[in-house]
This record gives sequence, C-alpha cells and structure tokens, in this order.
Amino acid sequence: MRENGCETFVSECHVRAGVELLRHTWDPVVLLALRPGPLRRNVLLGRIAGVSDKALTESLRRLTARELVRRRSGEARRDVASYELTELGRSFANGPLARLAGWSSEHQAQLVETG
Repeated sequence: MRENGCETFVSECHVRAGVELLRHTWDPVVLLALRPGPLRRNVLLGRIAGVSDKALTESLRRLTARELVRRRSGEARRDVASYELTELGRSFANGPLARLAGWSSEHQAQLVETG
C-alpha cells in the first residue's frame, strides 16, 4: 500500500510476520542450535545454556506448530524423539537469522553499551 509516495506499513505486513518468529526469547536460539542437524531434546537442553526444561519444551512446540521444526519419533522407541529443521526452518535459520546473528556479533559492544 502506498500513500503520498511512501509505503504504508500495516499490521499484516511481511516484516511483522518475520519478526514474529523472533518474539520468543528461546525460539531463535533453538533454531540456530538445530542448524547442524537433528538433536534429541536432552541434547538441546545441554547445548543451550540458560534455557529451562519448560522454556525449551514450549519453544519446540511453537516451532513445530509453525512448521519450522519437525519432531521425529525413534525407530525402536517412540519416547526417543529428535528434532530437526524443516526446509522452511533451514531457510530462516541459514538466511535472515544467521545474518542477524552475524550482525549482532559484529556490533555486540555497541549493543551492550546502549542496552
């Protein structure tokens, strides 16, 4: 939508949809932790410093519901599941999220100063 030669942003804009993926503190961290490949929940819990069991479970549920992460049950035991990025999750984690992480790392000192 354009008004007076400027783009008008509405609540349903594409930027807002993308930013929604970053709204929950642990969701982007979980996505980045899954970039190397599938992991069991207890491995994720050990790899992500500071995340609680409850917060990780909620994050995995949200990311699964948004089809960014897939839960796979084990072959021999259904209670042994692993989590992996879907194609959509990989495109987000390896694209804009990786660039945001790089930018944050590059400007960390400035972000801490102004935080």
